[in-house]
Amino acid sequence: MIDNINKKNKNNVIWQYFYINKIKREKLNNHKSALLWFTGLSGSGKSTIANALEKKLYFMNIHTYILDGDNIRSGLCSDLSFIDKDRKENIRRVGEVSKLMVDAGLIVLSTFISPHRFERKKIRYILGKNQFIEIFIDTSFNLCKERDSKGLYKKVSNKKIKNFTGVDSVYELPVNPEIILNGEQKISVSVNKIILLLKSMKII
Repeated sequence: MIDNINKKNKNNVIWQYFYINKIKREKLNNHKSALLWFTGLSGSGKSTIANALEKKLYFMNIHTYILDGDNIRSGLCSDLSFIDKDRKENIRRVGEVSKLMVDAGLIVLSTFISPHRFERKKIRYILGKNQFIEIFIDTSFNLCKERDSKGLYKKVSNKKIKNFTGVDSVYELPVNPEIILNGEQKISVSVNKIILLLKSMKII
């Protein structure tokens, strides 16, 4: 019964097109829009690199916005847990929000562990060609555990957290990311590599 109602409601939903579109917004901003999808283990450096990158892009007059995992879970996805089903729904919501923000003409920097390869692939599909840039922060588990800036690995060791990625929950490595960054290198090196990639793709 519920499925029939949802199907009927979906049939009544028609996407509304407006005069001001992504192409016009990109022209106004003087750069292309895209989604930079940072993925990697907790503590790999996703948020740190994204923060440094956004700062550099800001001083280049590039319009950006960071979607951070913890920030999203404090609001939009505060109703979700960390079981696989909810993790997938978390990423689905972020993908849809990212799509809207890319349509708004922004370069969106999303920093999520996003452990499932298929979920990342789905976001790539809904964004379209050259709109989804997967950035894998390749940092060893031991280094992530050593950093433990949020104290999460310690909580895992004390059995206060379950379903933790890399420990008792799977992380599926990206197959063909646009760029792989060594999590042990200097932040400035990682940032410059991403900038070069964006320039080579003629996004900025």
